[in-house]
Order: sequence, then C-alpha cells, then structure tokens
Amino acid sequence: MMQRLPTMHALNFYSPLVADQLINHRKSATIRLGDKSDKYKKGDIVQVLCGARFSPREKVFDAVIDKIDVKRLRDLSPREIEHDNPELRRTEELVEFLSQLYNREVAPDDIVTSIRFSEILNSSR
Repeated sequence: MMQRLPTMHALNFYSPLVADQLINHRKSATIRLGDKSDKYKKGDIVQVLCGARFSPREKVFDAVIDKIDVKRLRDLSPREIEHDNPELRRTEELVEFLSQLYNREVAPDDIVTSIRFSEILNSSR
C-alpha cells in the first residue's frame, strides 16, 4: 500500500497591501467565509502567498497555524478582527470588507473561520 504524502496548504492573499502587512507582522490571521476547519488544523504548516487568482504568486513566508475558530461573524472580537486587518475593529467594517473581497453580500450571521498563524523564521544554526 502506497503511503500518501501530506498535503501542503496555502493561505493566499490577493492584495499587495496585505503582503506589506504580512511582511511587517501587522497581519497574523485571516478570516475566511465558511467553515474551513476540515482544511486547516492547528499545527499545520502552510505557505503564505500573495498574488491574483490564476496568476503567479509570490511566497511571503512559511507559517504554522496556531489556532482555528469557527463562529458567526458577529461573534468575532475586535481583537480577532484587528489580527486579520489592522485597519478594522468593528463587525460592520469587516462585513463591508468581506463583501467587497468575496464580491457578494456578507451578513453578521454568516459562519466564518478565523485562522491565526505565525511566521516560521529560518534559523541559521
């Protein structure tokens, strides 16, 4: 029986502004629509990428997933929202941001997955 190789997952971000937030450690989470707990697990290693869909992507860094939370968007704390987008604090702001990002109406009752991650630094030891 052949052993299956582990799947490498990516967290992809489309906006160049996000790349800057990631590089400067101002962004340490992503809030995704829907329940993504079957795809991402605490302790998983992921590649953090930036680039448009169907285009070349740039690898920003490798990261480890620290925490996964699935909840209604309205139940996110201001701190959780800030980890995703340092410019936002309020649920209403996040609803508007996600509606633009996903190009569809997003509501406070929608289920979201908050994925916290930490960059893996390259050790020279």
